[in-house]
Amino acid sequence: MQTIPLGRSDLQVTPICLGTMTFGEQVGRGEAHQILDRALERGINFIDTAEMYAVPPRRETFGATETIIGQWFAARPGVRQRVVLATKVAGPSRNMDWIRNGSTNLTPADIVQACNDSLQRLQTDVIDLYQIHWPNRNAPSFGSLYFDPAKDQDFTPILEQLQALAGLVRSGKVRHIGLSNETPWGVSEFVRLAEQHGLPRVVSVQNPYALVNRALDNALDETLYRCGVSLLAYSPLGFGTLTGKYDPVGLDESHPELGRLTRFASMRQQRWARPETLAAALEYNTLARRHGLTPTQMALAFCYRSWRVASTLIGVTSVAQLDEDLAAWDTDLSPELLKAVDAVRWRLRDPAQ
Repeated sequence: MQTIPLGRSDLQVTPICLGTMTFGEQVGRGEAHQILDRALERGINFIDTAEMYAVPPRRETFGATETIIGQWFAARPGVRQRVVLATKVAGPSRNMDWIRNGSTNLTPADIVQACNDSLQRLQTDVIDLYQIHWPNRNAPSFGSLYFDPAKDQDFTPILEQLQALAGLVRSGKVRHIGLSNETPWGVSEFVRLAEQHGLPRVVSVQNPYALVNRALDNALDETLYRCGVSLLAYSPLGFGTLTGKYDPVGLDESHPELGRLTRFASMRQQRWARPETLAAALEYNTLARRHGLTPTQMALAFCYRSWRVASTLIGVTSVAQLDEDLAAWDTDLSPELLKAVDAVRWRLRDPAQ
């Protein structure tokens, strides 16, 4: 698998990235290390994690994913140098009082401390891509549809966030910086201020992109293209809804083996579990089967082949799932099928936005 540059940086990453939020909750350390080994064996050089993982977030598993990855590095000398490692600092508390005591703001000191803590858990001296997990301001995210000016309050300004990240770059603890769950305005402002003040430029934005959530196509794609910022597409399988596994029974809690939407009650409150999302996923999954593809193949190929996507994050719970997701790399979608996909979106729009 050929590598590509991330944004305007010297980071060379594979167009498939291993997302690790299942490590420490759905996946234990031993199996997580097997998945990491297999990803490296299959040519994947890009691994993404976050301080708040595992998911669903709990006090007891905060930092667990980074710790598991750090143990993997420690047990395999030389592997760290073969990996482009990305992690994230959590933004203002989203009902998680175990992260910075539930602070509603992310200060420069918080950013520095969070980075130092991640470095320790990951057992490494440098993070290749350090990202802000969600905006440190009043902005719609995680299923919120509308911007509400009435919710504005005092947050650390973007310039001060950039200055804190710049300090981490100067110290050698971080190579490049990125964003996640961002808006077109946010990306543009980070880029504008970096260029104006000679600060590090964001190289990537990690946002959802899937058949049931193509909100990115409504302006953020143009922003990223014109700013030279790469998209890291997460949840390409819509939290499993686009694999077809929920089609027969929906979110029946008596089938926890199907996945996190049935296993964890907190997950059923999310955008991926909306009735509209499940209905749209069923249409896409049926369309895939009519064209001789599995739902997983079509959903992943849609992201893998999109000009908008630099690297697609895949999250798995087994080596077998990893192999299935990687096998979809060779899937091509015909113009006729892509036209049919767009026809579904025209009717149903983006239910998991």
